[in-house]
Amino acid sequence: MRLVLVGPPGAGKGTQAEFIAAHLSVPKISTGDIFRANVSQGTPLGVEAKRYMDAGKLVPDEVTINMVRDRLAEPDAGEGFLLDGFPRTTPQAAALDKLLADLGTALDLVLELVVDDDEVIRRLSGRRTCRGCGKIWHIEFDATTREGVCDRCGAELFQRDDDKPETIAARLREYAEKTAPLVDYYGAQGKLVGIDATGPVEDVTVRAIDALRSYGG
Repeated sequence: MRLVLVGPPGAGKGTQAEFIAAHLSVPKISTGDIFRANVSQGTPLGVEAKRYMDAGKLVPDEVTINMVRDRLAEPDAGEGFLLDGFPRTTPQAAALDKLLADLGTALDLVLELVVDDDEVIRRLSGRRTCRGCGKIWHIEFDATTREGVCDRCGAELFQRDDDKPETIAARLREYAEKTAPLVDYYGAQGKLVGIDATGPVEDVTVRAIDALRSYGG
């Protein structure tokens, strides 16, 4: 099965992607992993991408799409894949459709993790990171014994800038402007399936796999 996972920041895409890919026995492919692999290996695309990143600029779609093309052409993706974090915009989605057509295939399904903004802010703004060992805790879902102190190493916990409500709200606005239109794009193709992404991780995974089974996954 060839699958794309979409949803707002804080929807749990990374976690669900791992479980779903394992269930389907296909590789989980994230743009973050692709970028790191190309940069660390010093590929021509990695060198080009690093030039933009070092300058604080966005990597052009063309470079990203070429990296995705190379990754999807690898043997382990021959029987299917799960894309996490790509596409992010409708132009990227159109480019992915063309790329797959060139490879003689197409997406089977796009799974949308549906969660409202208030729940996203609750999830992300409650995270606290340990200054010592780097473990991430949550004041509600995974609290430490002593407030502000890591149970693992005893170091101080802090709230990253990325986890502050105002930063999260800005990320949600960007998602609504750039990525949410993918829902309409794939909906028009009849490939979109939405699942409720609230509640325990295990429950969301069950809903996702049930949805995939309905489509032969």
